[in-house]
Amino acid sequence: MPSMKKDNNKEKRYFRSLDHLIATDEYKEKTAREFPEGASEMNNDWSRRNFMTLMGASVAMAGIAGCRRPKEKIVPYVKPPEEVIPGVARQYASTMPLGTSAYGIVVESHEGRPTKIEGNKMHPSSNGSSNALIQASILGLYDPDRSQKVLEKGKEKEFADFLTFWAEKYNVYRANNGDGLAVVSESFSSPTMARLKKAFEKVYPKAVWATYEPVSDANIFDGLKIATNKDVRPIYDYSKAKVILSIDSDFTQTESENINANAGFAAGRDLDDEHSEMNRLYMVESAFSSTGASADHRLVLKQKEIDRFVHALADKLGVVSANINLPDASQAWLDPLVEDLLANSGKSLVVAGRRMSAQIHALVCGINDVLKNNGNTVTYTNLTDVSVSHISDLQVLTEKMKTGSVSTLLVLGGDPIYNAPSDLKFASAMKKVETVIHTGLYNDATGKHATWHIPASHYLEYWSDARSADGTVSVVQPLIAPLFDGKSSVEMLNLINSGELLSGHDIVQETWKPMISGEFEKGWKKVLHDGLLANSSLNSESISFKLKNINSPGSGDEDGYEIIFAASPAVYDGRFTNNGWLQELPDTVTRVAWDNVAQVSKKTADKLGFNSEDLITLSVNDAEVQMPLWIVPGTADDVVVVALGYGRKGIGRVAEDAGHDVYPLRTASTMDFASGVTIAGTGRTYEIANVQDHWSMEERPIIREATKDYYEGHPEFAPHAVHHPPLESMWDEFKYDKGYQWGMAIDLTTCTGCNACTIACQSENNIPIIGKEEVRNGREMHWIRVDRYFAGDVDDSSSVEMVHQPVACHHCELAPCEQVCPVAATVHDDEGLNTMVYNRCIGTRYCSNNCPYKVRRFNFFNFTKETPEIVKMAMNPDVTVRSRGVMEKCTYCVQRISKAKIEAKKDDRRIKDGEVVAACQQACPANAIAFGDLMDKESDVVRIKQRNRNYALLGELNVRPRTTYLAKIRNKNKNMPGAQESQTEHHG
Repeated sequence: MPSMKKDNNKEKRYFRSLDHLIATDEYKEKTAREFPEGASEMNNDWSRRNFMTLMGASVAMAGIAGCRRPKEKIVPYVKPPEEVIPGVARQYASTMPLGTSAYGIVVESHEGRPTKIEGNKMHPSSNGSSNALIQASILGLYDPDRSQKVLEKGKEKEFADFLTFWAEKYNVYRANNGDGLAVVSESFSSPTMARLKKAFEKVYPKAVWATYEPVSDANIFDGLKIATNKDVRPIYDYSKAKVILSIDSDFTQTESENINANAGFAAGRDLDDEHSEMNRLYMVESAFSSTGASADHRLVLKQKEIDRFVHALADKLGVVSANINLPDASQAWLDPLVEDLLANSGKSLVVAGRRMSAQIHALVCGINDVLKNNGNTVTYTNLTDVSVSHISDLQVLTEKMKTGSVSTLLVLGGDPIYNAPSDLKFASAMKKVETVIHTGLYNDATGKHATWHIPASHYLEYWSDARSADGTVSVVQPLIAPLFDGKSSVEMLNLINSGELLSGHDIVQETWKPMISGEFEKGWKKVLHDGLLANSSLNSESISFKLKNINSPGSGDEDGYEIIFAASPAVYDGRFTNNGWLQELPDTVTRVAWDNVAQVSKKTADKLGFNSEDLITLSVNDAEVQMPLWIVPGTADDVVVVALGYGRKGIGRVAEDAGHDVYPLRTASTMDFASGVTIAGTGRTYEIANVQDHWSMEERPIIREATKDYYEGHPEFAPHAVHHPPLESMWDEFKYDKGYQWGMAIDLTTCTGCNACTIACQSENNIPIIGKEEVRNGREMHWIRVDRYFAGDVDDSSSVEMVHQPVACHHCELAPCEQVCPVAATVHDDEGLNTMVYNRCIGTRYCSNNCPYKVRRFNFFNFTKETPEIVKMAMNPDVTVRSRGVMEKCTYCVQRISKAKIEAKKDDRRIKDGEVVAACQQACPANAIAFGDLMDKESDVVRIKQRNRNYALLGELNVRPRTTYLAKIRNKNKNMPGAQESQTEHHG
């Protein structure tokens, strides 16, 4: 086998996978084909039944109540107002609550039907951007597998029957002060829910309340309580930080407040030229993350070793006294790190991820205090109106259930039978409760074992409110009446408290009346328009670091393997498992879709004698789970990383066979990671849908990257990285020098590979879901693929680096696809757009064959035949739904360009810069994408393309792409190990 060691005398080589790195015969054969294996064969039976089963939420049932607006909004028009025009979308501000976070959004609605979500520019948690979960949440609204009927012991009932039942229970519990009554809710940050919880505790003083979610920020808040003796939450300002140390915090993707973090971090890496200042990111983690991919220096350790590293850092800075002996590699990393942090006192930032213990978070607070970051790059606000998930709450409740002390249990959302720690045995405890009332979007495992199951409404269907991290209060307002007459947590809790069913609208208004000064109706209308209450953020809390006693960490050299339980970037904790967009979204690191895997390093796999796709058995905490192994360079040795939220049975057709449930491996004391896991083979393999080797641009210089020092000495390295003869055309060229000329630039330095652009594009452009089997066949339909490349020595995980590169149609001025189409179905317009005429396309796929970027997608199946018109209303009406046999690809959101032209024509003017925003650009939280008119010399895209890092991918082919890239720059610390190994790299 060829060596996989890196030769430091050569330029760094980037590789897509281990097969690519060692150039196996199988890989060579696979990439020699123009299309992935299976992409041309039609040997499987793809019926409409298959399609409807898979597509589920994508289309089915979406139009059933598509025009039902919330009752509070319906006013009959005798004379329609001028601003309401059929066919013209309207926007409404709302909020997406997730855990203790609140993301301000703007929802596009067509005739009362929500179709697209964007970030709210006025909201402090989104600032106009979004992430993949927000973009995909619109699909959850139209999920036909959502719970649709009230059930009593599995039999259909009316909600009136439940009201009758509760009327009797209500009198009993009011009389005994709630003795025997219990509630388990998900985390929230809501003034109305907080008010109702206080009312519940007052009405039922003997009742029990537990807040539980399987993915929680409790360690962060508990750590700050230890350090400051205050209930506060941190507000990180990454834009002010010159040096950032992340302790296992994937702050750009899976941690809370990741949109703001992504934007702030990217702002410190937005380089105008080689003289621009640039922040530096140090990352300590056990396995690659989106944030780790952007790190300038990365130290890979097991979780317990990270614990020791933080104690050693705190000792070095004088926060605590700890006698820690680190391995040589960690010590060599620690000394220059401390020097850099101290040199940037008040301008540095240390953050820890939610998997780190409360003690580590307390130490991190102390480290920031010593570095004078508190009050500068990190501030703190009170945990106002917040209910945080604590495993101790659930433990207390479960014990009471087991002893028969709970007679009625209300489960407000969530699925604790599925995701509660296995040692609590929540399912068996629930059997001892006389009455269980469950509200949820799905009739899930908990719902099926409940006495009463009440369908929950989607957040786009109900009234509520939320507080963002800085305390800003925002409204959750419905865009549509509940499709299945679901009830919100606000409505259910108010009913439990008062015995009276009130509308969410009235309940929320009751909370807001004291908060709005002046005339309430006028202020309320402004809140609904803006989506938030202006100037409602909380004042920063002054803190005093008071840490006294810290437990010494373990030795860090325990025998056996370590397993890490990670929140999934796609399905989070499992609540998005039935979302087909997210299931088909390739993972940021592994590039696997439709599954979770046991992620290990190459060295660990070799020691175990396994390869990728081997089915293994993981055993820990008296439980075992079978799942496929997957080798990922850059993973700590003797560590297994598994994503939560998969293998959720019985909630819907999309989730049914997607992935493997690893919650049985978790206990109350090992919520984040566990030691002593055993790994055994089964002798079987498991097929994985991995897309990284699909549509490969083989043996061409793709990634262009350099260190900041090299960039300063060679500012023109990016465009000059490839040597080629003069680029001459064989025919007279069209002059693109009039009217509008559209172009795009993507900055690889700020791109974190978070995939928000991919889902935004899918939502905007009606891109279908095709399923795991077809993804394996190389037929994925995403218009944007985010390629991932590794570089480094796979046997030294800390040396491995990762780069992401979003690739879509480049709208080449000399497009090779246009030259081979026999029917002129793909042509160029005079504004530089490579357009598709779908009615002409006969499906030869010559264009895809001739595309050097491999970005064209072919409809192998007919996703529209026999689909009722009302079902098609789930789609964006501004974008054509393609049929079988038609090629499709990125259009630069031509529908948005056309809309802007119409508006500009009304005013007899040109389109202004920023007036046309592509869907990918609008979603991108890192502002890594610029788009606009190249004829406008003052436009943002022209300004960015003039930067000396700008280069055309495969520009040596003389196709003249309108989309270009800005080379990736890493800001290396010269004193860190390995910093001098390679100064410039540009081969993909």
